[in-house]
Amino acid sequence: MTFNALWLTDPKIDKNSATLSAVDETTLAHLPVTLRVLYSSLNYKDALALRAKAPVIRQFPLIPGIDMIGEVIASESTQWPIGKLAVVTGWGIGEQYHGGLAEKFSAKAEWLTALPEEISPLNAALIGTAGLTAMLAVLQLEQQGITPEKGPIAVSGASGGVGSFSTWILAQLGYEVIAISGDRDAEEYLIKTLGARSILSRSELSESGKKLQAERWAGAIDCVGSHTLANLLAATQRNGTVVACGMAQGLELNTSVAPFILRSIRLVGVDSVYCEVAQRHAAWQRFATLLKCSSLPIPYQTIKLDQAIELADRLLEGKVRGRIVVLTT
Repeated sequence: MTFNALWLTDPKIDKNSATLSAVDETTLAHLPVTLRVLYSSLNYKDALALRAKAPVIRQFPLIPGIDMIGEVIASESTQWPIGKLAVVTGWGIGEQYHGGLAEKFSAKAEWLTALPEEISPLNAALIGTAGLTAMLAVLQLEQQGITPEKGPIAVSGASGGVGSFSTWILAQLGYEVIAISGDRDAEEYLIKTLGARSILSRSELSESGKKLQAERWAGAIDCVGSHTLANLLAATQRNGTVVACGMAQGLELNTSVAPFILRSIRLVGVDSVYCEVAQRHAAWQRFATLLKCSSLPIPYQTIKLDQAIELADRLLEGKVRGRIVVLTT
């Protein structure tokens, strides 16, 4: 039997390396749990893979898709009975293992996180990797003792996926959020929709600056890296924490030890791909708690599998706001 999936072949060999194909079920690795995919999402990393813009894929051929929500249809694990709903993000899926942009998916039992009853499959797809990363970053701020009373929190790349979720989550928890964005038309979205208190232009932080600056925020979530991260560190208040979870501006970090030894600033990294199972569970449960009292304000559009390749170009060009949910069935 076959199922539909996006199929990537080596772009060095085949110019049309991304296609919608009928894939034989025997192509999937024999792993303990098989799911019928209900939703996936189109992330920036997926778009890079689909358009061969970066070496995201570790081996070819491969089904892309770094997250998915599905229903168990076959299982060798007592932990995952048939009919149970699960979400999978990270673990190398869509990079070195077949991913979620398909009608079927096979997984190791430890990859799966049970979908809380308070979260619908559609909302889980909206949250996806972007939301999970944002929640992990917020949890890190809390673990470092950065409470709303300590002062404002800056969020770089606030108009993007991780930044949008970070802004909304922090606002829901009572933090004063300074949203950093290069989108001149984002004021209504960031302030009225997501709950940011104020907006700071990206240009104020995107160039090399002094290694120690006036104290402006108690903490920050950085989705950008490079000069922006260095400036966030330089302007963080004494005993503050900056959480790094993105590299859109670049991998380099040109800073000094001054913020760390003169103000006791902490720099904490977040990796949503291989984070521990307990951290994933805590993050999804926190979303479940938030969604008891409010609904997700993140804008989204729903597409089918055959539309993902074309839409990948728009995503890479920065012409998409909000999330792209892929209906796989």
